Order: sequence, then structure tokens, then C-alpha cells
Amino acid sequence: MKQKICTNTEGLRGMKLDISLRAKNGIDFIISAFLIWLLISTLWTLQFSAYDKSVYTFIIGGILLPLAFLLSKMLKTNWKIKDNPLQPLGLWLNFAQLFYFPFLFFVLINDPENFIMTFAIITGAHLFPYAWFYDEIGYAVCAGIISFGSFFMGLFTDADKIYFIPLFTTAMFLLLSVWLFIY
Repeated sequence: MKQKICTNTEGLRGMKLDISLRAKNGIDFIISAFLIWLLISTLWTLQFSAYDKSVYTFIIGGILLPLAFLLSKMLKTNWKIKDNPLQPLGLWLNFAQLFYFPFLFFVLINDPENFIMTFAIITGAHLFPYAWFYDEIGYAVCAGIISFGSFFMGLFTDADKIYFIPLFTTAMFLLLSVWLFIY
């Protein structure tokens, strides 16, 4: 059985609006990201090697999905919208960042002091397609600010103050959470 393909823009807009409303613009993931980056910020203030902090950053990042799932129950957001053909795209957009991980591992092995900057850039950049998916400009703005802001902070921040990068990323996720909540 062939799936009907929507060719008019009103149908596409309607599907995007449906996802935006029922998933509440992904606010459960953004609040989860805020909490995780807050933990990561704290981690990067500790006196471990940059390599160890990088590995612990990965471990902390592993709780994103369970935390987002818990928040989705509290916020009453929908992860699966079975009657909307665009729904699987959200997951695919998230998986796209995994293809940047070889570069991230390269930085981890060869230059762990720049790991957190690289991780923040990838995290920020992966938000960009969600501006289209949810029809929410806040995602595009935060994607650019996090990615370029982290890059410039990495260029001009002393190694002992590198925790400012994850702290900056945390603040941007907080602002995006507020933005999504208000609008």
C-alpha cells in the first residue's frame, strides 16, 4: 500500500503546525539540554584533566533521552504522533548530529582541551533544522549563537576559564526554553 504524498504547502504547514503544537516545540528536549549542560558546566570547573572531563561529558549527555522522556510526561508533550507523516523526521534530524561524532572523537584524542568547544558547536548546529521542523525561529537563532559564540569563546578564553563555554551553552538553552514557553 502506497502512502499518500502531500504536495500542497497548506498540507505541509498543517502537518508542521500539528507537530509543533502536540510536541510543544520540543520544549522537553530543550529543558533537558539545559539541565545537562548545567551539569556539564559544573564538571568543567573541576580539577580533572580535559580528557577525563570530556569522557564524563559524554556520560552526562547519555541521560538526555531519559530526562526528556520524564519531562515529556510532566509537560504532557507527545514524542510519537503516529498520524503525522512528518513525525519521524524529528528523530532523523537528531540522529544527524551523530555523523559529527568522528570529528568529536578526533578532537577528544588529539586536542581534549578543545573538546567542550567542539561539542558545544555541534550541539548548537544540530538545533538549526528544528527551526524549520517546528516553524520556530528561536531554534535557528540559538543554533547560530551557540555555534559561533562557542567558537569565538574557544579562540579567546584561557584554558582555566574554558568552563565559560558550557556555561554559555547552558544560558542559551535556558533562553530558548523561556522563548518556547512564552511563544
